[in-house]
Amino acid sequence: MKALLTAMGAAVLLMGCTQTEEDIAPPPPAADPMSPLSAPGFAAMAGSSDLFEIESSRLALERSRNPAVRSFAQMMIDHHTRTTQDMMAAAQRAGLNLPPPTLLPPQAAALERVRSAGMSDFDATYKREQIAGHEQALMLHQNYASGGDLPAFRDVATRTVPIIQQHLSQAQGLPDYAPPPPPAPVRAGERG
Repeated sequence: MKALLTAMGAAVLLMGCTQTEEDIAPPPPAADPMSPLSAPGFAAMAGSSDLFEIESSRLALERSRNPAVRSFAQMMIDHHTRTTQDMMAAAQRAGLNLPPPTLLPPQAAALERVRSAGMSDFDATYKREQIAGHEQALMLHQNYASGGDLPAFRDVATRTVPIIQQHLSQAQGLPDYAPPPPPAPVRAGERG
């Protein structure tokens, strides 16, 4: 009987030692430095967004003949240069050394679409990419403003949200095409 009890006790102990994968809790996930809610991730994504706005708008100044598109493009260069400077200053105040912004793959692809647009569809392509870029930037900044990990960047995100909303509204109102050139003047004695 004593041997039976010992064997049963050992069996119970061994059963307690066997665990399935479901029984073992996974370790907590490591902080993802490219998460849009982490300071490095937000800085990289916001910097890439600003750089796209600046570079695509430089192309618009070179290639568009539409005064509304050209005016919007100049505003994008001015405003996004300023938001990049605000982010760099906030990083410096927080003791972070940020590298200069670089294009992440989504913004690089968008810039390539703008760059490769033909003259007849340049304005429509620029408008489409500006709308998409500002929608993404708005979501990024709203999310970071409400849940980001660095107070200095949350402040920048909060201040930037209304600017992005204004840009998005203006981008949606851009014309899709360049106006036709004015007719050539007809001189006296010439037939048109």
